[in-house]
Amino acid sequence: MKRSQSRFLRRIAAAGLAVGLLAGLGAPGAAAARTGAPGGDTGSSAVLGAPGAGTERPELQAALQAVVDAGFSGIQLRVHDQRGDWVGSAGVRKLGDDAKPPTDGRFWVGSVTKTFTATVVLQLVAEHKLSLDASVARYLPRYGFDPRITVRMLLQHTSGLFNYTGELYENGTTVLGIPAVGKDWVENRYRSYRPEELVRFALSKPARFAPGTGQSYSNTNYTVALLLIEKVTGHSYAGEVQRRILRPLGLRDTAVPGNSPQLPGPHAHGYYRYQDGADWKVVDVTRQNLSLLAGAGDMRSTTADLQTFIRALMTGKLVPEPLLTQMRTPYGTLGYGYGLFIQDLGPQCGGTFYQHNGSPPGGYGALMYSNADGTRTMTASVTSGDAAIDVPTAFYTALPKLLTAVFCA
Repeated sequence: MKRSQSRFLRRIAAAGLAVGLLAGLGAPGAAAARTGAPGGDTGSSAVLGAPGAGTERPELQAALQAVVDAGFSGIQLRVHDQRGDWVGSAGVRKLGDDAKPPTDGRFWVGSVTKTFTATVVLQLVAEHKLSLDASVARYLPRYGFDPRITVRMLLQHTSGLFNYTGELYENGTTVLGIPAVGKDWVENRYRSYRPEELVRFALSKPARFAPGTGQSYSNTNYTVALLLIEKVTGHSYAGEVQRRILRPLGLRDTAVPGNSPQLPGPHAHGYYRYQDGADWKVVDVTRQNLSLLAGAGDMRSTTADLQTFIRALMTGKLVPEPLLTQMRTPYGTLGYGYGLFIQDLGPQCGGTFYQHNGSPPGGYGALMYSNADGTRTMTASVTSGDAAIDVPTAFYTALPKLLTAVFCA
């Protein structure tokens, strides 16, 4: 690979993961700088379907192992391209267990949820129940939103609304939010939050900038979008996601779990390493209540379901073409559309891809990539273990090799 291409992949890997892994961790300012086999597949790699059925993809398995070697406990990967469908995994399902992560395993998808939320909002726009340029205050008058904030600004992260999981400003100043990191989060990880509570907390803090004058990744934007969905439909957010996306696409392993901390069915365990006084501790955080990230990062899914979703979205099955075009148009310093990051990997790697990565506060990370027509996709889940690593930095090291193996081979 050319040196310039390698540098570019590292840069886009950092940007994608910074938002994915840090958005739920209260550092969105840093982001501006960033069908498994049934019955519990044990993680062996295979090619499913023609052409090339039965052949191995050693470059993909090696890339998975690189993620594990970087300090993660496990990873499962699903790839669809001109050679067919490939699934594989590396590492372990659980610390102290030799079994690999199941390739049909459930996981917390974190901010990948935002793509689902944006899709529902755009469907409502197509039905003339919402307008992208209408003031949010028009639909939600009792919250006291700045009347300049529009629905479009929510989807593009240009509203200026304080991120309720905390803000990191360009000058290094940190403003804490609702506990989403460290010991405070560990001890509160089963707490239930209401979307209204999260939004009112954000509104009690100074705006990051005047509406429309900047761009900063904020979970608050998508929790407000949840409230909009519920207001104009008269139904719950979970119900609308189920009716509009999950049921039509047959995504039986995807859910908006509300206050439930459970990962049902096969899954890999995620761990969180944190400091408690002078001691470092590791705790299994497989069970966690993600109502903390309502509409912004609270869903669970599988690599198969995410692949089905992103391919359906890219091929116009969920959003009308004019709105899909807007959704896939990059804006601002983040290169963000509506619930999607837009990344040009260069001609050697297939050109432009649309993605959203994500992570809940601890234990899990999710990746979802597709080209414009859905013929090349990658979906994956990584799990953290007990290694003494800085998670974003470790993934910055491993993700470029993964992207290269999947898209540039």
